[in-house]
Amino acid sequence: MPDDKPRTNITSVAPGRIRVKGYDIAEMMGRKSFADVVYLILKGELPSSEEARMMDAILTSSIDHGVTPPSSLAARTIISGGNPLNAAVAGGILTIGESHGGAIEQCARILQEWAAKEGDPGKLADELLADMKTRGYRMPGYGHRLHQTDPRTVRLFAIADELKFSGKHQKLARAIEKTFADQGKPLPVNVDGAIGAVISDMGFDWRLGKGFFIISRTVGLVAQAHEERTREKPMRKLGISDYLYDGPQSRDL
Repeated sequence: MPDDKPRTNITSVAPGRIRVKGYDIAEMMGRKSFADVVYLILKGELPSSEEARMMDAILTSSIDHGVTPPSSLAARTIISGGNPLNAAVAGGILTIGESHGGAIEQCARILQEWAAKEGDPGKLADELLADMKTRGYRMPGYGHRLHQTDPRTVRLFAIADELKFSGKHQKLARAIEKTFADQGKPLPVNVDGAIGAVISDMGFDWRLGKGFFIISRTVGLVAQAHEERTREKPMRKLGISDYLYDGPQSRDL
């Protein structure tokens, strides 16, 4: 008879034993880093030393970006209202979408689609941007509201070069940056675009893009929410407080 039990190939649990992708968690504890095990659970195999170092750099790069991003502001606002830590962190994660953290996934999808085409990166970059302009789309993963040159991008690409992870996706990402510059548009690759390119060269499915951001940023959200709870007064003013009302003026019923 067919086995109708639900299936998973991630974790096996039995009394006194927990195995992730076949490896005993207790045996990995103290012998494998968190980045090692994240790689294992997402990719299915333990990383090489080069893959482990690259993964560690990726997870470190997005751990936090101050109090102003939507996720940090949401986490602080929720805990300021008297809610528990889990609610604050969950609320912060729920703000991660196409405009906040989503560029990793979007950029990786486009890079993986176009890097599969024939042609050198420079030619592909020109064609890609022309196609996006025709369709009225913006290339995700480029430009930053604060950094003219994102220091995290510089470091990620340097580590990728050192570890021999600079494949066609990163070459295409850099070619796109050059095409923008040639067009008079200073739009350097930001950290989201860099992560999208690196995980693509590492063979990850682009649909894991937001996952990388969530795994990394959750740590920062815990810290942001805890700081808000322990250093600030409850229900303090957060976010925009000075705004202009432009709705209907006072009127009678």
